[in-house]
Amino acid sequence: METPSSSPRKPDISGLVAAISRNKDDDTLAQYLEAHRWGVLADYLHSSSIPHGHILISQGSTDRTLYFLESGSVKVHVGDGAGQIQLAILGAGSVVGEGCFFSHKARNATVQAYNDCKVWSLDPAGFAALSKQYPTVALALSMALGAIMATRMLDLSRRIAIT
Repeated sequence: METPSSSPRKPDISGLVAAISRNKDDDTLAQYLEAHRWGVLADYLHSSSIPHGHILISQGSTDRTLYFLESGSVKVHVGDGAGQIQLAILGAGSVVGEGCFFSHKARNATVQAYNDCKVWSLDPAGFAALSKQYPTVALALSMALGAIMATRMLDLSRRIAIT
């Protein structure tokens, strides 16, 4: 088992880990990423409080940051000037941003705080550092995100609702 590098003040991600373990959705990280990996990941994550209505991810942007939702929920939707199509409401213990993280393409949806949220982010530079220091954890995270993407693609027909 890998252990994280020692740091003066390790981020407390216990709330995130608890939310992930409570999440029983088909696309939960708990099914694909072992709990002990989060101790290593903590050093590469940054927390933020996101108020209701805040846009976390904008459709069309090229940012590749991943977001792990500790509390609250987010609405995932696509839209144009004519309206929006809601793709999902994701709750605590979910991850968003995995598509662009892998594809290096523009975001295909907007993610907006449905209520106040606490999120943890992992940017590409953080993932690169994780990959160099803990390659097996980076691979495990990549495989988990790939499994989540595949699950979400297979489940898409159940998630779409027009708003």
